[in-house]
Amino acid sequence: MLEYLRNAADRPVAKVLMFILIFSFVGWGAAEWIFGGASRDTTLIRVGGEEISLQQFNNERSAQLASMSKEEQRASYTDPAKAAQLTNNVVSKLTTNQLALNRAKDLRFVVSDKRIAEEIKKHPQFQINGQFQSWMFDMVLQNSGLSEQDIANSLRGDILRGMALTPVNAKISVPQFAVDAAYNARYAKRGVKYATVNFSDYKVPEPSDEQLKNYYVANPIIVPEKRSVSYVFVASDNSKPDSYDEGYKKMQQIEDMIISGETMKTAADKGKAKFVSVPNVERGTKLSDKVLSDDLIAKLFSMESGSESELIELKDGFVILRVDAVVAEHNAEFNDVKKSLISGWKKAEQRKQAYVKANEYLIALNKGESVKNMKEVNVSRTEGAPLVVLNAVFAGKTGDNSIAEGTDAFFVVSVGKNTLPAPDKNKKDSLRKEMEKMSEHFVQDDYTRFLKQEYPVKVNERNYEKFVTK
Repeated sequence: MLEYLRNAADRPVAKVLMFILIFSFVGWGAAEWIFGGASRDTTLIRVGGEEISLQQFNNERSAQLASMSKEEQRASYTDPAKAAQLTNNVVSKLTTNQLALNRAKDLRFVVSDKRIAEEIKKHPQFQINGQFQSWMFDMVLQNSGLSEQDIANSLRGDILRGMALTPVNAKISVPQFAVDAAYNARYAKRGVKYATVNFSDYKVPEPSDEQLKNYYVANPIIVPEKRSVSYVFVASDNSKPDSYDEGYKKMQQIEDMIISGETMKTAADKGKAKFVSVPNVERGTKLSDKVLSDDLIAKLFSMESGSESELIELKDGFVILRVDAVVAEHNAEFNDVKKSLISGWKKAEQRKQAYVKANEYLIALNKGESVKNMKEVNVSRTEGAPLVVLNAVFAGKTGDNSIAEGTDAFFVVSVGKNTLPAPDKNKKDSLRKEMEKMSEHFVQDDYTRFLKQEYPVKVNERNYEKFVTK
């Protein structure tokens, strides 16, 4: 193909410019260093009859990292949530791309070498004054570590995916009657009458112990599971082979001492490592301890009491975890939480009395009688009354009476008539664009579901757990 490019430098170029991620493969070959020959099966995901390898995952992850700012890259390494988001993005992109390629293959779409050559020749990265330069193409190949076939495959995949997805990316026209109906539904106003019955309007006495105990039975306070944990930590810069080897060897010696019967603290002292004990750790707790990340805390809560973990590799060292003791989740002792129950009991009693009054109002409304202190307003879906009132108004129809419960009050609601909004071309145009975009998403989602049914996606859990979520 390179020979074709050299010979075709003076021919017309293609009109479609494909995006090439040549300079994004910063971590090229990193997967081989990490994975080595540890596993013959390098499949991470199967999409229909096609495979996505661990190497592909690593390359795409490197490409996405290369497109981030330094702050975003740092967050992807230090923040478990950001790291998980990056992993999900990589898996999603690889899977979606493969689904589209599978469909293009079944539809027998073909992209010729000539088309690929024209696309490369068109790319400004390989041009001087608008003319393709073969030596620039050679230089990119040399610097990136990619072959001609790698670039050809990348471009061919982009074009084939575009062919398979073009029909579902077409703009969808929304009929005028649908826009009008949505406009009226969104901007119409309704009349409403409502009365507010506040819980705080009702005074209740101090509760007896018996009343608090009965309340506690119905509203127990749960003390979450807590664990006392400890760990041994050996610091090392694992991005440097010498530091990695030294730290790993040191931690192996400590691990051997623990296996032979030494306590973690004794083994840490002998190995001149850091030993830390942390009492009363709760699941999901954010600790100031820099070693115990969210992932390590989650691992501690998957271990048995009295057990130690295997040697765990971190970015800045090695760690061995231990669960020293477990206090299971349980109901708090009544006497320990007695005072904290009083406000809850009082509010519950006030709520009961407020509901009785609200129900009296509702019965009166249903009989056609007037109710004191009712407010009469016109409301939209987003303003004019408390949110619970708005929800009740637009969930019902003209003439409906109901009780809506808020955080600290009941609202007795009577729904009035609709008032249609005055026509507004700008709002309708904006709404049309919104509906078109939603329709496009619906079609794309339906097509994606179709592709997943045609080409089932299966994850190699062993490789995923070992190499992706470790």
